[in-house]
Amino acid sequence: MTGKAVLKGARRLLGVAAGALGVTWVVRAVWDIPSAMGASISAIQPYAAGASTYRDRQFHNTEPSSQMVAGAAPGLLYSALTKRGVGRPHKPVPLRTPEVPERAADLAVTWYGHASALIEVDGYRILADPVWSTRVSPSPLVGPARLHPVPAPLADLPPVDAVIISHDHYDHLDKATIKALVDSQSTPFLVPLGIGAHLRHWGVPEHRIVELDWGASISLAALGRERDGADLTLTCSEARHFSGRGLVRNTTLWASWSVVGPTRRVYFGGDTGYTKAFAEAGAALGPFDLTLLPIGAYDAHWPDVHMNPEEAVRSHADLCVGDPGHGVLVPIHWATFNLAFHGWSEPVRRMVEAARAAGTRVAVPMPGERIAPDTFAALAPDDSWWENMG
Repeated sequence: MTGKAVLKGARRLLGVAAGALGVTWVVRAVWDIPSAMGASISAIQPYAAGASTYRDRQFHNTEPSSQMVAGAAPGLLYSALTKRGVGRPHKPVPLRTPEVPERAADLAVTWYGHASALIEVDGYRILADPVWSTRVSPSPLVGPARLHPVPAPLADLPPVDAVIISHDHYDHLDKATIKALVDSQSTPFLVPLGIGAHLRHWGVPEHRIVELDWGASISLAALGRERDGADLTLTCSEARHFSGRGLVRNTTLWASWSVVGPTRRVYFGGDTGYTKAFAEAGAALGPFDLTLLPIGAYDAHWPDVHMNPEEAVRSHADLCVGDPGHGVLVPIHWATFNLAFHGWSEPVRRMVEAARAAGTRVAVPMPGERIAPDTFAALAPDDSWWENMG
């Protein structure tokens, strides 16, 4: 009997036994874990091979980068034992019901929490890193859970012109959300190389998948999504991070995204450490009018792959071609999941302080809040809704 047949038989027996015990919901949750983890390495490799940074069956950062500094284990263990709850807010996180105008603006963004955002550029809507599940994990039973509810159901989203994914970590690529978007939207999915294999594994039609390497671009007109004669170009931009949904890492590419229209330019950072690629993107495609940059889940033990708040402010200046006062910085990758050992509001407090010192305009939306140019603060916001929350 093959190993696959043994596994199939074991699953059948487990289902029968659990059903008799009245715990089929647990079995279903466990049953779905392999599918939620995504495609196999063999399914990913044909789409990854040949990329400029792919060698030895893995993708690599162009700058020396370590996922964890040497000798970090004792410090991490101590933090895990003493700081597990420090990243939780002391009060309920305030939410806003998202505004959905009939027509997309020239420039606006609605932040749904963590890295999920609906970006409006020159009349188009781009959905970035949508995650609507309760947990960021292959299992609905264990793993980091939301610190606040999703501000609105996924079904309440307006039609979007493209979905962009930064990388395949669970807090940025969620099976349940992707499958729901396949059914409720007709939009294409733009992903870094290799991630298309995960989407195919989950039933996303081939014609709705666009995989790009760093530096590669595609226009929405080329995808049949042109609006009113105006086009939008999306570029898969270099990031400094890593990937993986299981024990094997870096089999798919990670990226940021540049979104460039006729009049406005937006940069979506996704999840990344500080990198020279920001200045390169600014010089090639900027200056950007709006940057969505990660400020949370940083730690001294992994400085290469997650930015701290001060680095986010510095990155905004790089993306604005050295002018920190150009455009507006909106922080992402904070407030929604407890993924590090800093305080819940520490990232935004540090970012606001650094922005004031640099002369950088920032806007800090509540989850669900839509921010348009006429609501952008002149400098750091006066409405510090995150204060006294932990």
